[in-house]
Amino acid sequence: MRILGIDYGNSKVGFAITDPLGITAQGLETFKHQGKDKVLLKKIDELMDQYEISTIVLGMPYHMNGTESERTKATEKFLHKLKCKYNQIKIETIDERLTTVAANKTMIFLEVNKHKKKQIEDTIAAVYILETYMNKQKNVNSV
Repeated sequence: MRILGIDYGNSKVGFAITDPLGITAQGLETFKHQGKDKVLLKKIDELMDQYEISTIVLGMPYHMNGTESERTKATEKFLHKLKCKYNQIKIETIDERLTTVAANKTMIFLEVNKHKKKQIEDTIAAVYILETYMNKQKNVNSV
């Protein structure tokens, strides 16, 4: 069973997924949905058909001080849609503060050109969201 990580944005969404054993996270793609959640949910249906997904992890965009933003509210609405549609699987959220910053630092380190950056930024952020969740689960299970 795999875990799907989602970096939800206004017009683009980054996807990441674990390997079948849940040891590593790798980026899948950045999907352009142009603000149409119905199109996005269809894409998630495709991923559900393609992979055995047991858990969905959605990044929650909070301000640096931990307060909610307009983006947080939009993400919470999408979370509600996910929970209604995929009520048979576990759906969790994870604080995604600084994941885009980390993604950009990674791309700078790897010397990714600026045109490619826009295409993969959300995918890399989804990987960081998923890795954060996986590390949190390891810490909970080791206590």
